[in-house]
Amino acid sequence: MTFFDEFKIAWVHLRERKRQSLLTALGVAVGSAMLITTIAVANGSTQNVINKIIDIAPHVIVSAEQITPLLPDNLIGYGQERLAMVEKNVTTRDKETIKNYPDVVSRIAALGTVEVAAPYVTSKMIVRNKSRFTPCIAKGVLPAEESGIANLRGKLLEPNALQELDYTPSGIILGDQLAEKLKAGYHSRLVLISQGSEEYPVIVVGRFSTGFNAKDEREAYINLSLAQRIEGIASNAVTGIGIRTSDVSRAGEVATQIESLSGYGAESWDETNKNVIDFYKRNGRITLVLVGFVFVVAGLGVSSVMTTVVLQKNKDIAIMRSMGVQQNSITRIFMVEGFIIGLFGVMLGSPLGHFICTLIASIRYEANTAGTLQSDRLNLFETPESHLLVIVFGILIAVISSVGPARRAAGFLPVKILRGQI
Repeated sequence: MTFFDEFKIAWVHLRERKRQSLLTALGVAVGSAMLITTIAVANGSTQNVINKIIDIAPHVIVSAEQITPLLPDNLIGYGQERLAMVEKNVTTRDKETIKNYPDVVSRIAALGTVEVAAPYVTSKMIVRNKSRFTPCIAKGVLPAEESGIANLRGKLLEPNALQELDYTPSGIILGDQLAEKLKAGYHSRLVLISQGSEEYPVIVVGRFSTGFNAKDEREAYINLSLAQRIEGIASNAVTGIGIRTSDVSRAGEVATQIESLSGYGAESWDETNKNVIDFYKRNGRITLVLVGFVFVVAGLGVSSVMTTVVLQKNKDIAIMRSMGVQQNSITRIFMVEGFIIGLFGVMLGSPLGHFICTLIASIRYEANTAGTLQSDRLNLFETPESHLLVIVFGILIAVISSVGPARRAAGFLPVKILRGQI
């Protein structure tokens, strides 16, 4: 018996039970559509977070951590019989800084892949507006350079805020959610309170909104000179340098080059935000596994249909066996039936999944601040690879589900069937 003959017999079996076969194929289609949609939602959430991080954060952050440790003065140079005894009895409260930052910035900027290098000083503060208090992280920056790091200019709610911050020594730009907490508006007068309980009056020159809730509700920008004064560090020292590269995919390489060039620690954006990215990827995989069980249910439906067909076609099986049809051919007939059901299911499920993704992507709702990101839509990222994966997986599940009934059909003894013993 040729494969074409086996296919014709399998097709006749399924055609005789159109409703049952169609419902089973529909179960596979629904499983395919749900899995495609779930993959698109999981990939979209992860990709949206990555895009946001790349958009609002430096590609590389140079910290004040010394990769090349400083040596005591009496160990500098080479010679015999040198001894240094270093005793540290006092824990210093001085902040680690990048000293002589203009020189470090000029060396980093010389790298061909570096577009912008912006120094900054961060301070943990409490900001007060009359009777309202809230903690915040004040980032002291040079406005002109910082605008090129995080595309800050495009996220300002007051377009001229950066220019005003540049000529206002005591100016501050608040995240929109931070401003909402403080009930502060344009030109509101606030007070920054340092860890040493010192107060620094500031005036609001603008607000920004990045869509990243953790940043918008806790961060503020002030002038670099004010941040240096708050932290009590020299005017040529900073706590970090933000780098924007021409190719974000090579941020890791650039970080390595900067470490060897400057002697200070450097991290690429994906290393800095590894926990956030891994969290979204892990959640996506868990959701994918859970929705994948829909395919298991569809596979049980295929197995149920195949078992019913085997029981109803046992006399046909006996006649074919009596005519010399081999057991392997009987097995292949019923596995082909499973293949046909799976094929029809995924061919219907793939366009259905695409339609659902398109429908979900078109839905708009009011943006809120409950999650990590502020968004008015559910972001989906649909790829041809996901459709191909689901098609292969759906057909495979259907074929595997038909193996048991197919082997049972092949194991029937023709004599017992014809005698009515089965």
